[in-house]
Amino acid sequence: MEPFALTNESFLTIENWMKAYSGLVAGMSTKLGGKSKGSFESLNLGFHVADHGEDVFHNRETLADLLEFPLASWVGAEQIHDVHIRKVTKADRGKGSDAYDHAFKATDGFYTNEEGILLTLCFADCIPLFFLAPKARMIGTAHAGWKGTVGQIGKQMVDAWINEGIKPEEILVAIGPSICEKCYIVDDRVINLVENILEDVDRKPYNQIRDGQYSLDLKLLNKLVLLKAGVLDENIIMTQYCSSCDHELFFSHRRDNGSTGRMLSFIGWKEI
Repeated sequence: MEPFALTNESFLTIENWMKAYSGLVAGMSTKLGGKSKGSFESLNLGFHVADHGEDVFHNRETLADLLEFPLASWVGAEQIHDVHIRKVTKADRGKGSDAYDHAFKATDGFYTNEEGILLTLCFADCIPLFFLAPKARMIGTAHAGWKGTVGQIGKQMVDAWINEGIKPEEILVAIGPSICEKCYIVDDRVINLVENILEDVDRKPYNQIRDGQYSLDLKLLNKLVLLKAGVLDENIIMTQYCSSCDHELFFSHRRDNGSTGRMLSFIGWKEI
């Protein structure tokens, strides 16, 4: 069963999580229902691409209204395809929400156990990871492109939560809309790095399609990283949506040759 439900043309939600845990908002935006034009049409939420800033701000306000989660409560990041994650608090609200220049620098993941903060990251093919530890009320999101994935950003989040007193078996993870293995072709350099982190794993998340080229299942690779980190198989849910195949819904950096907008992952507890 697909865990991401198209709640509105402008976003999908992790339906089962939101039904089970009152006050939780979690999901992913689409590219529909915004003001941006051209290659950014229409709900581009990334300030760092060459879109008009006022259109991006309008689009973010639109999503904030739809989610009933004010823009002033969002946090955003300057993502650099690394594995640095940051715990945020209410004092951080608004950083990176309405402009790129005050976003958290060199950050590819957020987590918090406080209400009233919406954790957001931008995507256009990379893997959005969503984390939830219900008993501890801890939530998180991470940006896992191939660099973040082979750097094991998923494990970094699990380890950070272990230091917070949370056991890996208490952590739920959702792997969100992103590029599928058919659309994601990489070379030997990437596969060598993949093999380095999967030495004791029988199931390989890639297939050779021609000399020096491989199709790589980044979603499965992230799942394998999470399993090795101690997250239970039954606690990991994975979307079937592909940011490249499902062109009517999503921006795709690869499909659109780099000139495209960005979707947003989001997770937060509403203040009750």
